[in-house]
Amino acid sequence: MTPPSDLDSATMPDPTTDLEQETKTDNSNQDWENNYLNELPGEVEMSLFDHLEELRQRIFYSLIAVVIGVVGCFIAVKPIVQLLEVPAQGVKFLQLAPGEYFFVSLKVAGYSGLLLASPFILYQIIQFILPGLTRRERRLVAPIVLGSTVLFAAGLVFAYLALIPAALKFFINYGADVVEQLWSIDRYFEFVLLLLFSTGLAFQIPVIQLLLGALGIVSSKQMLAGWRYVILGGVVLGAVLTPSTDPLTQSLLAGAVLGLYFGGIAAVKLIGK
Repeated sequence: MTPPSDLDSATMPDPTTDLEQETKTDNSNQDWENNYLNELPGEVEMSLFDHLEELRQRIFYSLIAVVIGVVGCFIAVKPIVQLLEVPAQGVKFLQLAPGEYFFVSLKVAGYSGLLLASPFILYQIIQFILPGLTRRERRLVAPIVLGSTVLFAAGLVFAYLALIPAALKFFINYGADVVEQLWSIDRYFEFVLLLLFSTGLAFQIPVIQLLLGALGIVSSKQMLAGWRYVILGGVVLGAVLTPSTDPLTQSLLAGAVLGLYFGGIAAVKLIGK
């Protein structure tokens, strides 16, 4: 067999050179993609005064939405009150002072109106911070908003269907043979509204975890490494957020918080963080 000549060797492609060129191309594409995702699309320079003026307008529009929501809920406050009385299982409510039901109606309308106006308030917040977000960060806005809304609604439903009935059943059965169940309507709604909104806020834990994981601040392994402290924190959080002192309600809320936390770890792991 005739050995290859120098000319043949010169014309043959070098696989090492091709590999280096492909590597450089891949790195170049990756750098371009990173630069593209880290850009501020449609960036418009604004002075500090312009930012403050925009913030003032956003707050003003949000307050108008809250006022409209509160007024609308106050007009229809009676069905809302009756709906929130359902978990009390037929307990009679007393007005212990003049105007107590009126102030309870204002409180219920205030919480309900704020809840109805929250999507518009969230929209104003997003519109204010959106110009300062990169393309990479903007990708997180829609999932975070959707997840936060769904989880907050799930927290309200969980509190209404599980936590509040469990707590009220415990208190009713505990003193059934000793005292007649006649409750102050103001104290009852203070208990119910606080438990509803604290549970809704507690259900935001997975959203916070996903945000931290997506930004590379905390990984799923780091979240799982501190599980002992998380269990202790969940028990403490259940005791702090629960307005009642019965162990059943605190255990239910603590169990929900821990379940959400470990579910958040699984979600962070699914996105590869």
